[in-house]
Amino acid sequence: MTEQRDVFSDLAAEAGEMDQLLSGLDESRWALPTPAPGWTVAHQIAHLAFVFRLAGTAAADPEAFAVATAGAATDFDAAVNAALGEFLPGPAEVLFARWRDERDTALKALAAVPGDQPVPWLVRPLPPAVLACAGFMELFAHGQDVADALGVDRAPTDRLWHVAWFATLVRDFGYEARGLTPPADPFRFELTAPSGTLWTFGPAGAAQRITGPAADFCLLATRRRHRDDLALVAEGAEADHWLDIAQAYRGSPGSGRAPGRFARR
Repeated sequence: MTEQRDVFSDLAAEAGEMDQLLSGLDESRWALPTPAPGWTVAHQIAHLAFVFRLAGTAAADPEAFAVATAGAATDFDAAVNAALGEFLPGPAEVLFARWRDERDTALKALAAVPGDQPVPWLVRPLPPAVLACAGFMELFAHGQDVADALGVDRAPTDRLWHVAWFATLVRDFGYEARGLTPPADPFRFELTAPSGTLWTFGPAGAAQRITGPAADFCLLATRRRHRDDLALVAEGAEADHWLDIAQAYRGSPGSGRAPGRFARR
């Protein structure tokens, strides 16, 4: 790692930008379809509210978290669908308020946990800062879907460091989701931040290397853009394969985005 940032303050800032994107939208705009099949803007925010509720509960009340997620670890998709049924009904302004409340509660709860004290999560306990990075990844990914639905171009910031770092940390998720054996050797990632700073992850001498803009890397790892529409370069056969299967979340990779759908202007 080449940079250290406070994930809690950066996550709060990123969430504030989401609030600005949503503020003032009428009901018809909340009902717009997003690139995720079957999901509207409202679906995206309901999902985020659910994820942040889970994180807040995990940090503040581990026993309640264990009860609430008893089946989610084995069937997360079913848990997501159930949560959408809970959060979606009612006016958009109510969903907007619930999203902000769940997010703020989770941020406070995670920040209050000592850094060396693991927080329970769906597969295994995580340090609070790592769980916050996972939440940042979710916010970035689903926020991109919302921005795409609204026709808004988001200006990337160096807050994306948390998404980039998390994506390198969970490099193997794409292999595991497809029943593949991950390569034993680590990769080298050299990413150019929005500010122009170079972020590096992994050993400098690694044979498998991925370079390019950090914003593109984050879009790829969250499967919000196809690799053909991004300026990422792979050196080595394994690195090249990874660009096809990268995902920074567990479970089904979904269909991703078709090449050319979001080609650079």
